[in-house]
Amino acid sequence: MPLYRDFSDDTATILIWKYDENEELNPDELLEPENAEKVKDYHPKKLLEVLMVRKLLKGLKPHSKILYKEREPFLSPKDAEISITHSFPFAAIAISKNKIGIDLEKFNPKILRVIDKFTYENERGFIPFDNEVTFYTIIWSVKESMYKIHHSKHWSLKKHYEVRPFELKHLHHIKCRVHDDHISDELKARVEFFDEYCFTIVEE
Repeated sequence: MPLYRDFSDDTATILIWKYDENEELNPDELLEPENAEKVKDYHPKKLLEVLMVRKLLKGLKPHSKILYKEREPFLSPKDAEISITHSFPFAAIAISKNKIGIDLEKFNPKILRVIDKFTYENERGFIPFDNEVTFYTIIWSVKESMYKIHHSKHWSLKKHYEVRPFELKHLHHIKCRVHDDHISDELKARVEFFDEYCFTIVEE
């Protein structure tokens, strides 16, 4: 299997695979029967992403399944925490003893159209005008990763997930926070760049 990147650390295995059309991805072998109904109407590329994640899992934990509870993936048997992300032609998996969230985003100027949906004006003061796409993509990706650790259908990326000011030369220690009226959980994000993508890791 053509592994593209390995961002594993002391507590987590974090792997990225780039699609290779010569690689066999057989749904009958890779897809859990429990998920057959979930993916039946998926676009072919999205189905490939799902199968790529399963192929990665087979190499790490051949007897485990990825199942879902309220759209959130978990391992069965539940002997570790998991996070998955994909953006064709890439797919990624993280398996950790602690809660973990990963996210993969392609840099795209279209993100500037939606910044009001996930940031407040007072969050933007440190962002240089000539590099907005990079900074907003990182912020979006960090918030998506945090959401995978602390998620609720009642929370919003704008109101309950905060990314503190950062510099591009310090992308392995971005301070961030999940909060509401009852909790405030301080976290750190690690960001990696490859090709035209931003890959974010947040571990508890």
